[in-house]
Amino acid sequence: MKLFGTDGVRGEAGSFLSAPLAMKIAMAAGIYFKAHATTNRILIGKDTRRSGYMIENAIVSGLTAIGYDVIEIGPMPTPAIAFITENMRCDAGIMISASHNSYEDNGIKFFDGQGDKLSHEVEAEIEAIYADEERLLEAQVTAKKIGKAKRIDDVIGRYIVALKNSFPRELSLSGMRIVLDTANGAGYIVGPTVFEELGAEVVVLHDKPDGFNINENCGALHTKDLRESVVKYRADLGIALDGDADRLVVVDENGEIIDGDQLLGALGSYMNDRGVLKGGGIVSTVMSNKGLEDFMASKDLKLFRSKVGDKNVLEIMKKEGINFGGEQSGHVIISDFAKTGDGLVSALQTLALLINTKTKASVALRPFSLYPQKLVNINIKTKLPLNKIDGLDAKLKELDAKNIRHLIRYSGTENKLRVLLEAKDAKEMNANMDEMIEFFQKALNA
Repeated sequence: MKLFGTDGVRGEAGSFLSAPLAMKIAMAAGIYFKAHATTNRILIGKDTRRSGYMIENAIVSGLTAIGYDVIEIGPMPTPAIAFITENMRCDAGIMISASHNSYEDNGIKFFDGQGDKLSHEVEAEIEAIYADEERLLEAQVTAKKIGKAKRIDDVIGRYIVALKNSFPRELSLSGMRIVLDTANGAGYIVGPTVFEELGAEVVVLHDKPDGFNINENCGALHTKDLRESVVKYRADLGIALDGDADRLVVVDENGEIIDGDQLLGALGSYMNDRGVLKGGGIVSTVMSNKGLEDFMASKDLKLFRSKVGDKNVLEIMKKEGINFGGEQSGHVIISDFAKTGDGLVSALQTLALLINTKTKASVALRPFSLYPQKLVNINIKTKLPLNKIDGLDAKLKELDAKNIRHLIRYSGTENKLRVLLEAKDAKEMNANMDEMIEFFQKALNA
């Protein structure tokens, strides 16, 4: 059974992601981690969804049933789980969250003892254990071997200290006004605390979670309130987190959203200018705008591209010895300070950039122009392998000859083909998109 997607196990809580499934996958993961155990402790955190109670209790049952001791720390950002897992010397960490999805969904993300997300190979091993009923049964323990669970409420301080240490000691946020939208999610306590302790005046939006309002018309995916508030309060910057605070969206002093690729370019260039960028470049995904690639080249830096997903970005970062990367969607990884995308770490580095350059966000965070880009979803009848479509190779060579970047892939859940084109000339791009749509409609709807 395929359980893991691009970022853990995710689905509608109570149907796909039921209590029995959560308990069983916790047992399977626990069996895997037992083989590498050093402390026999696993950490569990969650975001603010009501279903988190159900899933958390199921996971605790599964882990204690095979002899693991469990530490529950309540609502905390995903990157905090990665940090605290390593900091407390746990064998693994588990985050219960469906990130930017609405409250009906939930998910389970796993971290190893070093605070790293699991590789695809490890996820496959856990799925194999999950499917092995005999192994699950044999792993269950009795009497004094059954694990225990305890809740700890004060570990939030460890993460706050780590966040503040990521901000240059010689700088202060005194005199800056920030609007922060916590999406009624896991960052609703940590976020305001960090910015206030560093000296900022903070206007906080959507920090009253009720179990159902996470990401609801707020946060990184819904920025209307943030944009309006930045203008209303004449703020220097607007920051929106998602439900588990591992991504951010930045709004400039005019209430305009900074594109994720432009933010990556600004931060990467800033790190390079300060001499702290490692590996001769940055990592983004195949979705990133070619304008970012050309901007990096103008700085004698390379843009490495990965598959979509911050886990894939991190894999390339490790392979190439690079300490900065991210996704257009707002996952930004600064590996000197965090093991995964961290919205608060990234926001602090963005603020440091503004202070050091003495430049407004509208200028400093838009260091290059984006190329026109268009994404079209084409309804199709059949998902013929792309390399089996007659004439496609010639079409793609034509696009390459015109310097039109292309990304073509099938939807994983629907009968749709996604076609992305990007070029300096919008008119030429649109004309070629019309040709590609006509081509694929004939090829895949016969």
